[in-house]
Amino acid sequence: MPLVRDHMSRDLLSTEPAEAIAVVAQRMVERNLGAVLVLESGRLAGIMTERDIMRAVARGLHGDAVVADHMSRDPETIEPDDTMEHAAVLMIHGGFRHLPVVEHGSVVGILSIRDLMRVGLEDSAPRGV
Repeated sequence: MPLVRDHMSRDLLSTEPAEAIAVVAQRMVERNLGAVLVLESGRLAGIMTERDIMRAVARGLHGDAVVADHMSRDPETIEPDDTMEHAAVLMIHGGFRHLPVVEHGSVVGILSIRDLMRVGLEDSAPRGV
């Protein structure tokens, strides 16, 4: 089974809990990303996803709202040497589409549901056509 380290993204977008949600959302749009990692003193404190932003808007998001007010705190994580199968199980059972990859306490990547799909398609796509 393929390993997380071979399919995770290392091009990370991160923010701090005190940053304005509007600023973070704009950065996500510019980079075409569905999640941003929230770091506090260099450690993973949470994750802000498109879904978190939609919930914030539905609750009446104020212009001065900050990431800490609406982020998902202490997200599930995975290690780079775990299998993609394990990642899929965590994501399906947890109901989320982004999984931070942590090694020795530091964030080293992020895995998305899209990454899982690529692996699944590579395994099942016909070859030599």
